Amino acid sequence: MKRSLTVIYAAIMLDSIGIGLIFPILPTLLKSVAGSAEVASLIGTMAALYAAMQFLFSPLLGMLSDRYGRRPILLLSMAGAVINYLFLAFAPVLWMLFLGRAIAGVTSANMAVAGAYIVDVSAESERAKRFGVVSAMFGAGFILGPVVGGALGDHWLRLPFLAAAALNGINLLLAFVFLPESRAQDTQPIRLASLNPLRPLEWAIAEKNLKPFLLLFFIFSATGEAYGTCWALWGQDSFHWNGLWIGLSLGTFGICQTAAQAFLPGPAIRWFGERRTVLFGIFGVSVALLLMALASHGWMVFALMPLFALGGIGAPTLQSLATRQVDNDRQGQLQGVLASIVSLASIVGPLIFSTAYLAIRNQWPGGIWLLVIVFYAIAAVIVCLLRFGQPQALQTTADRP
Repeated sequence: MKRSLTVIYAAIMLDSIGIGLIFPILPTLLKSVAGSAEVASLIGTMAALYAAMQFLFSPLLGMLSDRYGRRPILLLSMAGAVINYLFLAFAPVLWMLFLGRAIAGVTSANMAVAGAYIVDVSAESERAKRFGVVSAMFGAGFILGPVVGGALGDHWLRLPFLAAAALNGINLLLAFVFLPESRAQDTQPIRLASLNPLRPLEWAIAEKNLKPFLLLFFIFSATGEAYGTCWALWGQDSFHWNGLWIGLSLGTFGICQTAAQAFLPGPAIRWFGERRTVLFGIFGVSVALLLMALASHGWMVFALMPLFALGGIGAPTLQSLATRQVDNDRQGQLQGVLASIVSLASIVGPLIFSTAYLAIRNQWPGGIWLLVIVFYAIAAVIVCLLRFGQPQALQTTADRP
């Protein structure tokens, strides 16, 4: 089991490094291929395409992993990532770049199926801690990826994409050689109607115990988009930060949050229990956001980073609690639905927070963090009212896809 978990953690980290590698040079590549200096709309469209494909297909691939096993779906996802980066590395025309991102979105089941794999091999008491490690590995990859991608891009514009393809190829090889299957395959034929990408979402929404978890995941994911959307603008407007200081602040936050997610969920649950752990994380990040909104000097933001990072312990705990709401034969489908909710939030969140920031930018740039606190307050109320239900009895074979 330790070897299996090591492969899963390595796969998540290598995958996130591959994603982070391309961020610094994607605008330059689009300018080169499109022959235009105005590529903001192209970047937005590409991001929306990826998120839309992920929203539709992550639940479907999670459901297929329940039926055919985690290993083949993980391998399929990793192979799709390799194809995507090769498209980006060699694409001579714009439509090929978009095709590559669409393929990546369709096969982006790494996190969903990896989450289901962890549920398969973990006792309930270990799940929050291991989900925290998964989040930490993903965060660490996003810290390393842009740094390496920027350095490689200075040598050759296409080199980061080749490096991303190579990393994902290594990822695929490691999983193929060392990752065993974690659940038995279902030999029953699958019904065509169950391949509807929206069916897993319909199932999750119909589950009474799952509804508050879906809403909480949406809120947590949407608030996370506020940082990516507004952080750089806020740093420039409030403290006159240049690119270096913006990068240092994001890197510091990434390090603190990675450490919090890797080491705190397990002990916090033992000390406070699951509900209070989530509330503790919400309280910590809300206090930090309030102080950030009032901050008059940039150094104050760096001093608040450890407190700010406490918000990272809530999501792994919620993910662990959500796994208890469905039976073992639905875990892949559940993780896919949660990934789909994250994708939906990545579409809606930036629209909400960018619009709000533009409205208050000239009066009080830091006021945007008060809006984030409002979202966290709504989440705290839901957590306080949350009932930790038990999965319904296993359905008959005829009721399954």
